[in-house]
Amino acid sequence: MRVLFAGTPAVAVPSLDALVEAGFDVAAVLTRPDAPVGRKRVLTPSPVAARAAELGIEVIRAARVDAEATARIADVNPDVAAIVAYGGLVPPAALAVPRHGWINLHFSLLPAWRGAAPVQRAVMAGDDVTGAVTFLLEEGLDTGPVFGTLTESVGPEDTAGELLERLSRSGAVLLAQTLSAIGAGKASAQPQAGEVSLAPKLTLEDGHLKWSHPALAISRQARGVTPEPGAWTVLDGQRVKLEPVRLRPDVTTLAPGALALHGKSVLVGTGSHAVELTRIQPAGKKMMAAADWARGMASLESVVFE
Repeated sequence: MRVLFAGTPAVAVPSLDALVEAGFDVAAVLTRPDAPVGRKRVLTPSPVAARAAELGIEVIRAARVDAEATARIADVNPDVAAIVAYGGLVPPAALAVPRHGWINLHFSLLPAWRGAAPVQRAVMAGDDVTGAVTFLLEEGLDTGPVFGTLTESVGPEDTAGELLERLSRSGAVLLAQTLSAIGAGKASAQPQAGEVSLAPKLTLEDGHLKWSHPALAISRQARGVTPEPGAWTVLDGQRVKLEPVRLRPDVTTLAPGALALHGKSVLVGTGSHAVELTRIQPAGKKMMAAADWARGMASLESVVFE
């Protein structure tokens, strides 16, 4: 089958590789335009564009699937389009181009966590199990019938980044299997069933830890926003970045946001029990071990996170 692959971030690269390795004719890649990266804001191709160039595959760069992009997709004449985290909506005119439609690999067990940040929202909500599905893309937000499903346990210390990396690899296999079944005329999509939940794109504010919340909720929040947009707090009016914290149910005497040394550990009070800081990045400095940061503070007991 002739395939158009649509995707942008690194999490989509395993799927592109899986389709090529499975022998599909990946005729072109649709991805978002080059974007500035790093402190020097160097214009850089998306991870999918970079991988496509290595594979010698034509790249269509489009910030949105407008009439021009749709015409270029039509020129590719794909039998099917596979889409993984492209980062934009596909309008009806483009949906109608491939005769087998657009097959979306989505990193949740639909209809749970429809939207842009399913893995992050699942971690933040404390889900024990998540997964990935392949489904037929429709005009609605992740509403189409499902072809295939896989499940993945969420570990107590998993960050969204770690979980998404695992799902990107297992999901790539699922996507290749789904396209193979479609090509063989053996695929059967079933309507979604179950409770709907939404997973809107994360904002910077989603990473702001509220120390009045229970420790478990704070831990889930920090893991859910790692690596992006990252967990943070406020100290002396400045934003301080944090890596995921550890639960310390043995310490219940600290007020929310108050800090203290407990042996070599740096603890912060919450609405329930304490949490232990792992790594911290003060404003204008590099990320460092929390214990090293604490040694540079004159009096940790007078420090309060906001």
